[in-house]
Amino acid sequence: MDFAINPDDGTRIAYTVTGAPDGPPVLLVHGSLLSHQIWRTFGYVRALRETYRVILVDQRGHGRSDAPRSEDAYRMDRVTADLVAVLDAVDVRAVHYVGYSFGGRSGLHLAVAYPDRVASALIGGAGAGSQRGALDGLFFDGSADVLAERGMAEFVDEWAARRRFPVDSGTRAAFLRNDSAALAAYFRASDADPGLSDDAVRGLGVPMLFSVGSRDVQRIDDSRRTAALVPGAEYVELPGYDHATAVAAPESVELTRDWLDRITSLDSAVS
Repeated sequence: MDFAINPDDGTRIAYTVTGAPDGPPVLLVHGSLLSHQIWRTFGYVRALRETYRVILVDQRGHGRSDAPRSEDAYRMDRVTADLVAVLDAVDVRAVHYVGYSFGGRSGLHLAVAYPDRVASALIGGAGAGSQRGALDGLFFDGSADVLAERGMAEFVDEWAARRRFPVDSGTRAAFLRNDSAALAAYFRASDADPGLSDDAVRGLGVPMLFSVGSRDVQRIDDSRRTAALVPGAEYVELPGYDHATAVAAPESVELTRDWLDRITSLDSAVS
């Protein structure tokens, strides 16, 4: 992988580029505790690489990117500056953005703070609201404390004990590769994130699609509400999927490819 440097604090952000060198650029941004590898594992790269220039990134604190251990390092302005640094490194002015969960939230903040860098956005399993309690809702109460005091392995075991389904080996392996102290800082910073104002969301002016699992009880209301605020935004529910499973759904991969094909076809028609 290559690395871009966030000029604000020097954090190194890992990224890689694949697919069609001259295709429309697409940035894929993962959710909490995961890495860019999910897009390969779940079939997104395979579905997009013949047509699109696919940019895969590890968010700070995740994968091969630097993992600072202070809460201040995970402010959303620094997260969005990471993404801009990657776009600058690959010489892309405006990108078609696809993000899930934390990656979806990052995309919304990017589109608000740097509107000229986002050509369109597909926001999965995320909205613009306050994040107070959101990660505890996804995992379990006191999740940041477990990460900080007992480590990643015990965090995964605690989460597994509270789930209806076991944690699959791939997810477990991805989680265990992370620095638990860094992720505890990220969890606490996320919990303090007030979200975006309604006025900021109403000011978004690029094509947007919001997708969310119909059983994603943690995120469906926020996703639906945010989509209603964005002028002209589309909203899709994936029947039968919750927050953990929607990103891996074949329907989600197909939705992503169809959305990008439609949006880039419109771009070609205009040009």
